[in-house]
Amino acid sequence: MRNAARELRKKDGLRQADLAAMLGVSRQTVIAIENDRYDPSLALAIKIAGLFRMPVEEIFFPDN
Repeated sequence: MRNAARELRKKDGLRQADLAAMLGVSRQTVIAIENDRYDPSLALAIKIAGLFRMPVEEIFFPDN
């Protein structure tokens, strides 16, 4: 699964550490999500979507 987390974070002027703190996760988790190495739980995906004020499906999408 791919995602637009990195682009949205940068657009909002946030560092990875800032986003991690806002989400209550480690910076390593943010890095893994941004590098498509970790698919967040539904709860975390919803939290990310709420933070960026976007629907989940506009942030996370299938590889194909």
